[in-house]
Order: sequence, then structure tokens, then C-alpha cells
Amino acid sequence: MPSLSEKEIIDTIFAPLAQGSKTALGLTDDAALWVPASHRDYVITKDSLVAGVHFFADDPPSAIGWKALAVNLSDLAAKGAEPEAYLLAIALPEELPTEWIREFASGLKALQEEAKCHLIGGDTVRTPGPLTISITAFGGIKKNGFVARKGAKPGDQIYVSGTIGDAALGLILHDPDSELQINLSEENRAYLINRYLRPEPRIRLAGPVGKFATAAMDVSDGLAGDLNAICVLSDCGAKILVEQLPLSAAAQAVLDQSPGLLSRVLSGGDDYEILLTVPPRQSKDLEKAAGDVGTAVTCIGEIHGEAGAGVTIFDRGQPVKLDADRYRHF
Repeated sequence: MPSLSEKEIIDTIFAPLAQGSKTALGLTDDAALWVPASHRDYVITKDSLVAGVHFFADDPPSAIGWKALAVNLSDLAAKGAEPEAYLLAIALPEELPTEWIREFASGLKALQEEAKCHLIGGDTVRTPGPLTISITAFGGIKKNGFVARKGAKPGDQIYVSGTIGDAALGLILHDPDSELQINLSEENRAYLINRYLRPEPRIRLAGPVGKFATAAMDVSDGLAGDLNAICVLSDCGAKILVEQLPLSAAAQAVLDQSPGLLSRVLSGGDDYEILLTVPPRQSKDLEKAAGDVGTAVTCIGEIHGEAGAGVTIFDRGQPVKLDADRYRHF
């Protein structure tokens, strides 16, 4: 365990993350004081990350801190909610030095400053291992503005933010046990690995999602599988077109050399992009609203009314069969 006591860790490392929040009470109490605004609803989400499951134990601690918060803020954005605060529970193995915790907190700080939210409480404990991090995030949304996974309708256009497959390919490149041999520039390699280590939650897209989406979720377990989850809950099916997928130049460089990795692009997890369905009459409005907040969205297919059909994927008219339809963290 670090040389600092639990109180010293809280006072010197985590309390600065609460500065500026009246709710947090300076992390001096056993609880936070939450006074919700009467004109808003609140969305609450919780994600846990475990070393060896969700990240490599020797990943940069600042990247682990960033990712732990990012995956929660991504869930909020997919519901149309703007982040306001979060709770942190962390179980620290004995051998972790104090400097590791400081760097971890710097990753939290970098993202919370970007997202304009604060740490308001939590818990710090010892563990024989592995390192375990759990964050509960709170986001505000207009009354009755919550966007569920259920709600997609036949004819809705399927959109996704950013680019798809980067994190899945980055994980392969980052994994020391991977046998993949790809000749990539250092720039492309670093880009893909960073997309895995430091996913970018699409916080600015919360407003357009809340205004236009009939259903939405973030892509944490793979595009195909997460879209299938929307279809199951909405009693519909979906068709997506590979040629319309938004791919980064780095991901395309990998596929040019190893086309078989298309399955990983479609089913690999950890992108944390926003997947949403939108009525066709509002497609252009969504695209403009997303552009106005600096976040690209791309139409990749359409919802149809055949319940139980799942997700069908076509590549220039030819059906694509995936090795697996969904990446799983469990």
C-alpha cells in the first residue's frame, strides 16, 4: 500500500478534484449533499474497471484514470445527459506507489475539466488485488428527455459518431501477446493504441442525441452487438452497409493489409462512440446539430420492421458473417 494513509490520499490527491463543487463538501464528510434542479431530470450510470479485464495493469495510470471516467460519461452522453458529478471507489493493491495514484488522479482531472464535472465523494480501500475502479456518474437532462435503448422505429436511419473499430484494433496492437504483424507508420500505430487507452466520450453530442434520437447507446461492446441490443428491445431489425462505415485512416491502413480484421472492427469493443437511430425527416437536422458541436456523425444503415431479424451487414451487396457478434467485458 502507498506510504500515505487513506485520509492523506483523499486530502492531498482526490480532494483537489472536488474543488469548485458545493455538493462535494470538500470531501470532508461521509456523504455529499445533492440538491437537484427542479427543472431537470437526472441520469445515473455506473461502470467498474478491473486490471487484466478492462485494461492492462501496466497501462499508464493517467490513461486508466481518464478511461475510468470516460466510459461513464459516454453512457451519459448516449442518454442525452450532460455530466455534472461523479463518485469514485478504488481498491488499491499494496504494491502501488503514491506516485501511481497521483498520475491516476491527473487523468481524472484532465477529463473532468473538459467535461465540466467534479468528484463529489467515494471510497478508497486496500485489496490483495487486482486493482479495481468503480465510478458512478450523474448527468442532467431536460424533463422527460431521457433517450432509452428501446424506441427505434422502422425507417429510422442508423447513425454513429466518430470512427469505428479504432479501439479494437488498438487493443490488438497494444497487447504484448498479440501475434498480428501489420506494417503501420508510428503515427497510425500510436493513434489506434491511444484510441484504446483514452477513449473520447462524446459529451458535446448529448444535446443532439436528446433532441433527435429515438434510441441510443454507446458502443462499448461492439457496433454489431450493441445495435442488436437496440433491435431486440425495439422489436425490429437493422441493416448496415460496410461501405458507409466511418473508418479512420489508421484503421483503413490496417484493413488494407488484413481485410479479415473487418470482423473485429464490427464486433470489437471499447470505441465508446454513440450509436443512435433517427427518423429520416430529421437526419439532416441531426447532422447539422452534430456539426455545430464539432462531432461528426455518419449514417450507416436503416432500421426495418422485421422483429427478431437482428442485424444484417452487407459489404457492397454481399452479406458479411461475423466471427462474433459482440465483444464482452464479462
